[in-house]
Amino acid sequence: MSSAEILIGEGAALLSLQDGVAHLELNRPESANGLDIPTLEALYAALMKCHGDRRVRVVLLTGKGANFCAGGDVKTFKSKGDGLSEYIRQATLHLQVAINAMVHLDAPVIAAVQGYAAGGGGMGLVCAADLVIAAESSNYMVGATRVAMAPDAGLSVTLPRLIGARKAAELLLMNTALNAQEALDLGLVNRIVADDALLEEAKAYAGKMAKNAPLALAATKRLLWTASGLGIDAAMPEEARTVAELCKSEDVMEGLSAVIERRKPEFKGK
Repeated sequence: MSSAEILIGEGAALLSLQDGVAHLELNRPESANGLDIPTLEALYAALMKCHGDRRVRVVLLTGKGANFCAGGDVKTFKSKGDGLSEYIRQATLHLQVAINAMVHLDAPVIAAVQGYAAGGGGMGLVCAADLVIAAESSNYMVGATRVAMAPDAGLSVTLPRLIGARKAAELLLMNTALNAQEALDLGLVNRIVADDALLEEAKAYAGKMAKNAPLALAATKRLLWTASGLGIDAAMPEEARTVAELCKSEDVMEGLSAVIERRKPEFKGK
């Protein structure tokens, strides 16, 4: 295993790279990693650095401290007074840009969640991730209507897509909080691990995924995000086109050879 290379070593979003896994860490533990405009700008910059680095095969998204992300920075919001509407307009635009960057990133995004994932920020990031590993004491809540706001970060689309329309409506309208087991039962998260093993387990999970063929990971991620909106009649031709295009890559021949020769493949992303 190689040592981690620091790509962004200071600020509100830290980024390192090790063996194909980019570790993106929200770095405002004193505010429960609440999202203000500078933090959203830092998050987007880190995602774009991942997008531009062909070595990145998987992104592991975490939050420093006791909580993954408690949503928007409510203290900042309250301080804006009469200027809150304009600040929120700008903040939600930055949040939308960051969420879009996650969804359209070639590398799958794995979120590792401890403490609270709340608000449009925390839940938005969870729902925009491709896979989620939950600490056993983690909790999940949208919370927008609790402060007389509406969901943002694409939650009106991503949450029903993940857990179904009726349950999503309940969470969004009632501000229902979920514990880790409830989130797992609904399909919001993929697996639960012990609190003190979260980062270790998440890194191992990401590292295992990073050994897969990066072109295939990217294509599969794209199909998963687009297929539900296409319908099966349109999705199947798109799947066929994608598989045929991947068969032009060296990785496909390497994968086939590895199966025949009963060995582990060595994918190069080309």
